[in-house]
Amino acid sequence: MTDTVIDRFLRYVVIDTQSDPSSSTQPTTEKQKNLGRLLVEELLAIGLSDAHLDEHGYVYATVPSNVDKPVPVICFCSHMDTAPDFSGTNVRPQIVRNYAGGDIRLPGDPNQVIRVADHPELKSQIGNDIITSDGTTLLGADDKAGLAEIVTAAQILVDNPDVRHGTIKILFTPDEEVGRGVNRVDLAKLGADFAYTMDGETAGHIEDETFSADGVDITIAGVAIHPGFAKGKMENAIKIAGAIIDRLPKDTAPETTEGRQGFIHPTGATGSMEKASLSFIIRDFTDEGLAVKKALLEGIVKDVMAGYPGSTYSFEVKEQYRNMKVVLDRHPEIVENAVEAVRRAGMTPVRGSIRGGTDGSRLSFMGLPCPNIFAGGHAFHSPLEWVSRQDMEKAVRTIVELAKVWEERA
Repeated sequence: MTDTVIDRFLRYVVIDTQSDPSSSTQPTTEKQKNLGRLLVEELLAIGLSDAHLDEHGYVYATVPSNVDKPVPVICFCSHMDTAPDFSGTNVRPQIVRNYAGGDIRLPGDPNQVIRVADHPELKSQIGNDIITSDGTTLLGADDKAGLAEIVTAAQILVDNPDVRHGTIKILFTPDEEVGRGVNRVDLAKLGADFAYTMDGETAGHIEDETFSADGVDITIAGVAIHPGFAKGKMENAIKIAGAIIDRLPKDTAPETTEGRQGFIHPTGATGSMEKASLSFIIRDFTDEGLAVKKALLEGIVKDVMAGYPGSTYSFEVKEQYRNMKVVLDRHPEIVENAVEAVRRAGMTPVRGSIRGGTDGSRLSFMGLPCPNIFAGGHAFHSPLEWVSRQDMEKAVRTIVELAKVWEERA
């Protein structure tokens, strides 16, 4: 069995693990367990005797402490599933060795080009080995890069007993991409004090802040009648739904916002004359901003519905996750230790915010404070996804150094 980070990564990405938001099972797709079983085999092979896959699709394992003093138990976490946004079937990874610069045209679909103009991070990759898909699928670096990095780091810790560390827990989750990554996690069994997701992008980056997130489902019941006799009577639910979407403010959308700006984003629409349904996600970095956007959306719905007196609607809000910074600020040593580890691994640490969420968002509010560390991937959820071998190796070094920092500072 090969054991470099790139060898592991190439094994993992060819296994289809796409999750399914329409499924009610856990995991949402049984095929995620195929990768889970392989990961357990590899963890057992490197000496982690308690590695196992549970019935819900979670992989747990432990790297035992090799010191006598008490050290906080740290967990490293990545997710096994890939996003529903783009196919993850028959992934054919390509390696551009010793990248010389310039755009990268993907061989499976000549229309798919990773352009330097759109991906300026490529400028820092000259001489590196870049892995892409062939352009017909996503690659799966989100988050199989993280999986490969954690397993590789675990092997380094096991094979080098002179590297002093406390107990290290490993957690691999299903269904992160559909917002259910920690629904059935057993935190008591995991037994960690603090955690890190390896699920970020650019090398050196640490993220201790995410969006707060809600979902909104709107159902509209119109007035259906034969169109030949509809004058003054019909209230078409499809048109009502269209009017709501048309009224959304243009400056509060994902395509017009950046940085710390939140948004309202329609993600689904179905309907007939009689009934229509709309799905939205709402994002903001503060709970106050989230509440303002929910009120704005409901105000639009009420205003539109006032023009259709025979129709009714429901407006259902579901909490999805909250900004992890609220929790992490109570435990500053978690991020401080990560910053030191990144520095020791030879990079300039960069702290930032995620315009999205991770398993760590929910874990933090479940009692396991959990910031996010880079895994090296870019252009997630698309056929243009890419990652470099060198950045994955930097992530492996960061994990090892982080284990050492916690032991030294205990």
